[in-house]
Amino acid sequence: MPATLDLDQLKTFVAIAESGSFTRAADRVAKTQSAVSMQMRRLEERVGKPIFSRDGRQSRLSEHGERLLAYARRMLRLNDETLAAFEEAELSGRVRLGTPDDYADRFLPEILARFAASNPRAEVTVVCAPTPTLVEAMSAGDLDVAIITHVREKGPAEIIRREPLLWVGSQRHAAHEIDPLPVALGRPNCNWRRAALDGLEFVGRRHRLLYVSWNSTAVGAAVLAGLAVSVLPESALRPGMRVLGEREGLPRLPEVEIGLLRARGASLPVVDALTGHIVSSLDNLSSSGVTMFG
Repeated sequence: MPATLDLDQLKTFVAIAESGSFTRAADRVAKTQSAVSMQMRRLEERVGKPIFSRDGRQSRLSEHGERLLAYARRMLRLNDETLAAFEEAELSGRVRLGTPDDYADRFLPEILARFAASNPRAEVTVVCAPTPTLVEAMSAGDLDVAIITHVREKGPAEIIRREPLLWVGSQRHAAHEIDPLPVALGRPNCNWRRAALDGLEFVGRRHRLLYVSWNSTAVGAAVLAGLAVSVLPESALRPGMRVLGEREGLPRLPEVEIGLLRARGASLPVVDALTGHIVSSLDNLSSSGVTMFG
């Protein structure tokens, strides 16, 4: 029978990862440093892998530790979500959530439905905007939580989902056969646009930028009408689209990391609850059911 992980050990482990040291983590979880060290030894025994590696006098997360961190956060959030579901007093208050519209259609229905079922008295304000705008809004204190396309150059975020970035076209048309290739993409500072254009240049595929918009609905309309091809993460694909690939002369694209940003000091229970529902919903996200080619 598999060993059972201890949530208290996982809480300490996450505190170490977030604070950067055993000493600061000990203060955060109200334990002695020796107790923290003992917990981590026991956690390593349960996992059966080294979760820390020495770097001079400092301990850093090993490859196994980085992998465990994602699971630990999910388990702690699920624990909090479970307890919240049985609390007599329903959460109330207002939470401000930001997300790119690429994700809104796919993610928000489940997130908001789950959250509203547990917290019918809570108010959620949703802002749909591109990732750079959401990052700025978080810095300005205008949002409590944001789902973003993670860009490492813009600072750290908690990675909550990884998925492929894909070329897409219409199931009823063949825009990918046109030369030069018509492309619909976002604004110049969009990472997906840069990846798409760099890839086309690398494989020597002639192309022209036919439509440009921050709005995924507008880009999707151009694709579904057969006017152009575009790039989307797997979870943002829509009915009527098909995935294109190397067989159609299109380059491989990098993986997309979907991250979660949380405002500093935003520790209200209603914010914690919504964050838990976001992570749980994206963990359980099913495939999009589009036709796959290439």
